Amino acid sequence: MITTKDLQHLFALIAADIAAHRDHLCELDGAIGDGDHGLAMDAGCEASVKAVAALDPAQATPAAAFNTAAKAFLNAVGASSGPLYATAFMRAGAAVKDRPDLSDEEFLRAFAAMAAGIQERGKAEPGEKTMVDAWKPAADAALDAWASGASLLECFDLAERAARQGCEATRDMTAAKGRASRLGERVIGHIDPGAASAAIIIASIAKFVEQHDSCRIDM
Repeated sequence: MITTKDLQHLFALIAADIAAHRDHLCELDGAIGDGDHGLAMDAGCEASVKAVAALDPAQATPAAAFNTAAKAFLNAVGASSGPLYATAFMRAGAAVKDRPDLSDEEFLRAFAAMAAGIQERGKAEPGEKTMVDAWKPAADAALDAWASGASLLECFDLAERAARQGCEATRDMTAAKGRASRLGERVIGHIDPGAASAAIIIASIAKFVEQHDSCRIDM
């Protein structure tokens, strides 16, 4: 089972990995945007991990952890990624309701709810050079693998691969959303920074699942 304490660790992993890639994300954004995506994501993830870490894991449910992360991220980030990730975390919280801890399937459903929330809030479809190009293929890959009997670890391995492939595919796309959409074909050849940060977050979640699985085996 995945507990609130486990989720505190997950948010710490995400924050650390985004921080490590902050400057690269800013470079990607500088090519087709205003150059601050790495700073925004770093600020949002740092605020989220601090807020979630302040919860008492013996009292707070996983839903409370996701909702706390949502509020903190939104308060820290005024850019478009703020409402998108706030919605993602709120949808994850709604997906697990008042469960005291999460089964593998419930955690996977929370992940899928994050992806759906981002797509719906952003009103984006795959192929429009946004973070949806990483999130939707990742969620679809994980859900399909689960339906075929794969383990949670296998599901997130496939999700991470799909996210990286989706991110890389944005290099050959024009943009239909945001500031980059004004640049027309000049954005071709550049990876979407939102897709890049999404791929990092999904890789962090996959790493968390791997570590959690190893701990379960050791026990």
